[in-house]
Amino acid sequence: MRRHRNVKIVATLGPSSSDYDTIRALHEAGADVFRLNMSHGIHDEIAEKHRIIRQVEEELQSPIAILADLQGPKLRVGTFANGEEELEDGAPFLLDLDETEGDATRVCLPHPEIFAALEVGATLLVNDGKIRLRVTDCGKDFAQTEVVIGGTISNRKGVNVPDVVLPLAALSEKDRKDLEFVCELGVDWLALSFVQRAEDVTEARDLAKGRAAILSKIEKPAAVDRFDAILEASDGIMVARGDLGVELPVQNVPPIQKRLVRKCRSMAKPVIVATQMLESMIESPMPTRAEVSDVATAIYEGSDAIMLSAESAAGDYPVEAVTTMDNVAREVEDDPTYREVIEASRRAERTTVADGIVAAAREIAETTDIKAICCFTQSGTTALLTARERPRVPIIAMTNMRGTARRLALTWGVNCVMTGELERFKQAVLSAARAAREQGYAEPLDQIVVTAGVPFNVPGTTNILRVAPCQESLIYSTEPG
Repeated sequence: MRRHRNVKIVATLGPSSSDYDTIRALHEAGADVFRLNMSHGIHDEIAEKHRIIRQVEEELQSPIAILADLQGPKLRVGTFANGEEELEDGAPFLLDLDETEGDATRVCLPHPEIFAALEVGATLLVNDGKIRLRVTDCGKDFAQTEVVIGGTISNRKGVNVPDVVLPLAALSEKDRKDLEFVCELGVDWLALSFVQRAEDVTEARDLAKGRAAILSKIEKPAAVDRFDAILEASDGIMVARGDLGVELPVQNVPPIQKRLVRKCRSMAKPVIVATQMLESMIESPMPTRAEVSDVATAIYEGSDAIMLSAESAAGDYPVEAVTTMDNVAREVEDDPTYREVIEASRRAERTTVADGIVAAAREIAETTDIKAICCFTQSGTTALLTARERPRVPIIAMTNMRGTARRLALTWGVNCVMTGELERFKQAVLSAARAAREQGYAEPLDQIVVTAGVPFNVPGTTNILRVAPCQESLIYSTEPG
């Protein structure tokens, strides 16, 4: 299905979007990637959603990426005898390992690894940062704190520790079981929650064994501080602004978002901007103007994808939310300022033959009447490098690897077309011209740019570029070999 935009849309599936009709409608409305949230739902439910997505993909002959989002370690307080308590500013409050139900003076925090890492002066945030505690004393089994910002604390509320790199693996025992399940199921991307270091990504990659690409969620200050190493180890990034906005001052998040997106672009790795993009559409058929501006900002920055969470998973208007994102994206990308911003922020280090080929393809497409850039790719790297250039014309990624086509559904501007195995460059040109015509990107007398690697079917060999007509008789008369 041809999209009339470059940025991709990720839609989370949930209670509001679990059946065939809704999932198909979401894809037809513009969802390119479906996110399966492993924090919710049993394996049988996840498998059923996966089956429906693949059915829709087969019926519409449109590669769809499936992203499995692992839960990650969840830090929570214990329970209270009264269900909840009110903490007053300035009051002392004790966190310990005693499983006795809590009161207004203490509660269990069943995570000894937190106590082992805490220092006096460290901050603890409870219930998405609504309650702020400062550590005044601590040991291996307790933390005495002062309530800096009080409020209502209740059973099993989440805890964030922004000042400390916790000695926690990014993958819990549940995550390991979920990872194996979804890899066997056949998902395309794995999202890792609460990544703190590059080693977290390496551990997941070792477990995935090449069955899925690894996407790191940046939602902790430690991940921001170590971002370059995490990006190097990852296949893609999600800027998860929800937890970032809890653990960092909210005014810090927009510049961090902009900086991370640009670094991902320069490394030719897909980046998703996520969290609270159209949150009002959970209950309303129309977004707020501020939300529309937020979505537009991510698009102007050149993000590969923008994501819906509860809006499509549990909201009353899942299809309308996708439609809204699609409409905003198309309007922004039609704005002349969009091209100015995208091209002014192009920062690519070109050190290989493939880098030079794709840069030349973009230059040719922008200086002559070229309708599309067709790149043949095995692993997807050539398409990623082409997308990094953010060309003004569509990118058609030709591949005989269905897994590659699916993973590339997350990448800016890439439209994937399945092709058979090729042995000669003339076959590649003919196949590219046919795809450009059939997909509506070009007419027979138009020209396209074709990039490929010779010999064929060898990843990482992009070494040839050809400007070719889309009419087969002209190809036969002009193309050698």
